[in-house]
Amino acid sequence: NRILKPLVNCAVMQRNNHIETKVKLSDGITIHYVQRGKGDKSLLLMPGALGTGWTHLGPQIEKLPELLPNHTIIAWDPPGYGKSQPPERHFDLDFFQNDARCAVELMRALGRPKFSIVGWSDGGVTGLIVAGRFVECVEKLVIWGAGAYLNAEEEKALNALRDVQKWSPRMREQIEKVYGVREFPKLWSAWVDAVVAIYKERKGDFCCTEVTQIKAPTFILHGKKDLMIAAEHIPYLRERINNCQ
Repeated sequence: NRILKPLVNCAVMQRNNHIETKVKLSDGITIHYVQRGKGDKSLLLMPGALGTGWTHLGPQIEKLPELLPNHTIIAWDPPGYGKSQPPERHFDLDFFQNDARCAVELMRALGRPKFSIVGWSDGGVTGLIVAGRFVECVEKLVIWGAGAYLNAEEEKALNALRDVQKWSPRMREQIEKVYGVREFPKLWSAWVDAVVAIYKERKGDFCCTEVTQIKAPTFILHGKKDLMIAAEHIPYLRERINNCQ
């Protein structure tokens, strides 16, 4: 078994009685997370590309403890994102699968080996992989803005968004606060390169095999005005996940 040791026991911040601290995983990766609530059940919040718990899922961190008093809420910064640095983020064809493994290791390190997941965008993809590869770990799964693959139109749209100067100031400045004006474009371009490589080398397959293995009850949310994620992903997932709404 891998040995997993917390780096900091309880770095308690002053934002609504939550805990922020870090855990060092067995491979040397340091994971920053936010914890809120005192329930016996566990819920892991998984942000999207370049996101952190606070930047992508802040309202959920704040409100879910009231809505789910029997849960403890854990929101992580994925490896190489936000305060889960160093080391720097590493992108390859398996970066979603690597994140899934780290997420499971994190929850085991926290003594919460069985948990539910709420994942948005990349976090939704990672959540699908966790639920498919680590079936015994996941109680329930909620995703939105995510699919099991990337289609041609989505690949084209991502390439069009490579230049962050074309983003709205509101979207760009939020991420610049986390990574800095110089580092953000580099990190984003590396992410786009990785996803495009998956499209070209694996026919866009993020986790098509994993979704067929999911046993946890799954809820999929899709916005009608979502310009990045095609609506075709919803029937695709519903046809392959047994207990799915």
